Amino acid sequence: MNVRLRPELERFVEEKVRAGEYASTEEVVEAGIARLMVDPTPPLDEETLAAVEEGEAQGDRGEVRLWEELKAELLAKYVRK
Repeated sequence: MNVRLRPELERFVEEKVRAGEYASTEEVVEAGIARLMVDPTPPLDEETLAAVEEGEAQGDRGEVRLWEELKAELLAKYVRK
């Protein structure tokens, strides 16, 4: 199998080999695929991580609403006019 990588990914792979972290470019690619097999969930971006942290902080401060209350409010506002 031949794989063509974008230039920035190719540089990353080559840096890992040069740094001695991997013996070859094939080993870097295999490690990445093996990781996807173990944990197929893509990493969260910075904006999503910040939103999760803010939600946790709100929960810690007691700024939460029960789903049933919110659901009733939304139904009254948007469905049952």
